[in-house]
Amino acid sequence: MPCACFIVRGRVQGVFFRASTREQALKLGVSGYAKNLGNGDVEVLACGSNESLDELQRWLHRGPPSARVESVTRKALPDQNPKGFSVA
Repeated sequence: MPCACFIVRGRVQGVFFRASTREQALKLGVSGYAKNLGNGDVEVLACGSNESLDELQRWLHRGPPSARVESVTRKALPDQNPKGFSVA
């Protein structure tokens, strides 16, 4: 299954970004995780169809209403098959 790692920068901690990302990922059939990084960014590992990953990336650029996303970077990863979507 195709996978990607996204780094989301901006005001993305303390605004329900990870929980909202999980909700969106589950709607899209994407597995993986979202976790806060020490520098204030959020890391999202996502595995799913290429179309689902593209749609998740578009959503990450917006995020939940309280977020202020400045940038989203995407790095392709080797295929994986994680189960579910967790928030760390």
